Amino acid sequence: MIHRVFVFFKKISEPTMRISLFVVFFWFGILKVIGVSPANTLVEKLFEQTIPFISFGTFFIMFGIFECVIGILFLVRGLERVVIPLLLVHMVTTFGPLVWLPTESWQGFLVPTLAGQYIIKNLVIIAVAFGIAAHLHPLRNNS
Repeated sequence: MIHRVFVFFKKISEPTMRISLFVVFFWFGILKVIGVSPANTLVEKLFEQTIPFISFGTFFIMFGIFECVIGILFLVRGLERVVIPLLLVHMVTTFGPLVWLPTESWQGFLVPTLAGQYIIKNLVIIAVAFGIAAHLHPLRNNS
């Protein structure tokens, strides 16, 4: 019986990971696109310190669309090698406030604020993406 449970979990793990990443990225992205994201203030503060060459409104919508695209691409088998690097680029930007906005991210040494916790949980998203990557077959070496 236990063996069947583990076989079942193995069978559903990849689709569950893909759907979970889709939901998180598409949902949070669409909130940015329609202008109701609770991350707006934090992203704007980070934006002011790092990207002065584009308007925030344009950037925020583009960032939301970028998140929606990441979510959609996780649903498409065969695009993992495209979407995982996009996710990692997104994660670099997402972790930015931990460094550039310490008063927004930390209430004390190694004690994150609610925003800091929200950012740190992205380590789980990275782990899930690695789990999806672990299901891929290695590319053939043509050398």
